[in-house]
Amino acid sequence: MSKTEETRDRVLDLVEALTVGQAIPSERQLSIDLGVSRLTLRAALDELVRDGYLDRRHGSGTYVTEPKIAQPLTLTSFSEEMRRRGMVPGSRTLELTVTSAGARLARRLQVSPEEPLLRVKRLRLADGEPMAMEVLHIPQALVPGLTKADLENRSFYEVLAERYEIVIGSGTQTIEPTVTSEEESEVLGVPLHTPAFLFERTTVSESGRIVEFVRSIYRGDRYRLVADLTPQRSRNGRAAGALKARQP
Repeated sequence: MSKTEETRDRVLDLVEALTVGQAIPSERQLSIDLGVSRLTLRAALDELVRDGYLDRRHGSGTYVTEPKIAQPLTLTSFSEEMRRRGMVPGSRTLELTVTSAGARLARRLQVSPEEPLLRVKRLRLADGEPMAMEVLHIPQALVPGLTKADLENRSFYEVLAERYEIVIGSGTQTIEPTVTSEEESEVLGVPLHTPAFLFERTTVSESGRIVEFVRSIYRGDRYRLVADLTPQRSRNGRAAGALKARQP
């Protein structure tokens, strides 16, 4: 283990003993307490700031941040996942409009390019704090009469099941790193070009009908991705050399 890695671990031990929003000791004091050079300490702190454990405020100090929310790579709704973590989920419907599918979304949803779609833009909240911005596209014929109010502080999947008797059975999701655009930054309350995760998901009902295509931007400073890894078995039942992440 390098000196920087060792210093990082020791600072992490200190962080875990502090509360969110509390300042850590100054770099000068930490350098003395840990017996390391200021250069080594600063490199360790830079890593912790980059990984979201600390927040450096110019002219003020370095502070302990909120712990990141573990986002499992499974097919669960945002609301369900937040409740599971003891947080209060919420959503704010920013926009609900009708639009034609067009070629790209028609391929995603397996409908004609002229098919009317509902385009729903929502801000997702946990304990009142902005976490993600999502844009859903749903064939309008599947959800007649759906309004902005129907989705306020409710899981879309719960609305589908209770009102339209549509139960989500499976889905395909891709994830890639990105940075927030001007609009996303404003909605999420973060600086422009903040690191984020881009989720794109297509979900299918238990009856086999494609229900939605969703594009979501999750704050990179509040999320980390978690995958269960299982050995990929060959035909003879032996474990293959690669590990496979469980995906929906």
